[in-house]
Amino acid sequence: MIRSLIYGKDVDRDAKARARVGLAMLAFAAVYGIIAFKLSMIAVLGDSHGTRRTGASDAIATARPDIVDRNGTILATDVKTPSLFGEPRRIIDQDEAVELLTATLPDLETQEVRERLASKKGFVWLKREISPRQQADIKNLGIPGIGFLRENKRVYPTGPEVSHLIGLVNIDNQGIAGIEKWLDTNGLADLHRAGFASDRLQKPVELAVDIRVEHALRDELIKAKEKYSAKAASGLVSNVRTGEIVAMVSLPDFDPNNPREANDPDRINRLTTGVYEMGSTFKTLTLAMALDAGKATLHSMYDARGPLHYGKFKIHDTHNMGRAISLSEVFTYSSNVGAARVALSMGVEAHKAFLKKVGQLDRLRTELPESASPIVPKRWGDLNTITISFGHGIAVAPLQAVMGINAMVNGGYLIPPTFLRRSEEDALKMAKRVVKKETSDKIRYLMRLNAEVGTAKTADQIAKGYYIGGKTGTSEKVVNGRYAKKQVLNSFTAVLPADNPQFQVLVMLDEPKALPETHGFITSGWNAVPTGGNVIARIAPLLGIEPRFDLPPPDRLILASSRAGQ
Repeated sequence: MIRSLIYGKDVDRDAKARARVGLAMLAFAAVYGIIAFKLSMIAVLGDSHGTRRTGASDAIATARPDIVDRNGTILATDVKTPSLFGEPRRIIDQDEAVELLTATLPDLETQEVRERLASKKGFVWLKREISPRQQADIKNLGIPGIGFLRENKRVYPTGPEVSHLIGLVNIDNQGIAGIEKWLDTNGLADLHRAGFASDRLQKPVELAVDIRVEHALRDELIKAKEKYSAKAASGLVSNVRTGEIVAMVSLPDFDPNNPREANDPDRINRLTTGVYEMGSTFKTLTLAMALDAGKATLHSMYDARGPLHYGKFKIHDTHNMGRAISLSEVFTYSSNVGAARVALSMGVEAHKAFLKKVGQLDRLRTELPESASPIVPKRWGDLNTITISFGHGIAVAPLQAVMGINAMVNGGYLIPPTFLRRSEEDALKMAKRVVKKETSDKIRYLMRLNAEVGTAKTADQIAKGYYIGGKTGTSEKVVNGRYAKKQVLNSFTAVLPADNPQFQVLVMLDEPKALPETHGFITSGWNAVPTGGNVIARIAPLLGIEPRFDLPPPDRLILASSRAGQ
């Protein structure tokens, strides 16, 4: 009767026994599988305390890949450092532990340590990244419930050299700025959460930057900033064929090994985060627009006998020509009146459409998370077109302007900038043609002509043989709603070599002061241009560009292949 109640009638007891054995085997397999998984996770994480995370504040700094420049020089890497933790549930005498620890590490906050050790957590950090000597001293105290974990600490061997590009990490080795933050938002954070971001599983991240060129650029900018007592200085070197950023400097910068410096609001990356009126460098785009549309030639004439009047506003040139000038002269004499007349001949809608096509009206996105949207007029009329034609009334990120000018000199292709390595083949796949090759030829001719007889000739004299082309820009800064004549932002953009450009160099000086040798002038030709010349003379050999002498004039060397060059 008992058997029938337990097993029922007509039941195959052998089949039921086999089912029970199979179920027991599955249960044991599941238990051992969980144990095996835990052990494998511990092996990957490399730390038995990796699972003792009780909150974001108690996260363990996981590994990050090395970041290297285009030649393999390490720019950022991890080193192992001990960190001090406590297990409050194992602390026998809390007061004694607090007293001994704060005596050994005087910079510990007594009240904070007491509160942490009094918590009910199983794991709390007490001090991150201590020295080996401090670790030995605390070990000798023999306090139960106090231990050490070897964590990954991010170090930057080049210090501030590439700080705005690399960015930095927080105490948990999580990227908070620059390429470091980009790494986290592009899969590294997910690897950390999955427990697979170990030292063994990560390849170095190779950037486009060349630390040798970066050092030379930064050194010359530091000298210029000090010489002209400028508020700030910045510059970059871009490969016009690939969009790679080979060097980028914004002063004042910071040392990512000392994260507190990065909080200074004056240490922003002025090349991507800041937006500025770029001044006469914008005339390059204005003239390219008219040339590409067939509305002008290099010999088209424009009235520059006096100021251009528009309503109550008056547009004038720094040096009044007192006559009609050709489009070539508009560029070499940097005529605001001439540029305005060129833009008006195209019309407002055509002007807006061209600037949008060359990427000046939308926010520029790169690997760097720090970027700003351009400031564009809400209502764009004739007066806006007049001022924007010579770089006033619109504010863009300098890197954005560099992208547009790259397209004007590389044959007409708009290529998004990148801080990672990129081949010419990959660049062409994402490139968009924005002007004809003939237009690009003419712009390169104008830039070379400007280096021979115009505002950029000082740079050409300093960097002899590199056949540079250039354009200057001096923009008055807006102070209290009005333009201040004595507070200017100067820029100089140069391409080299002008007959077959490979690189563009941008130099910017914020509020440079006049010197006796500048005869009281603060315009770009007296400070940004010689600085750019010094930069080019130093970096051209590093970029593999050889000097050439006794070259034919630019109309023969550059315009020879252009159908409408003459």
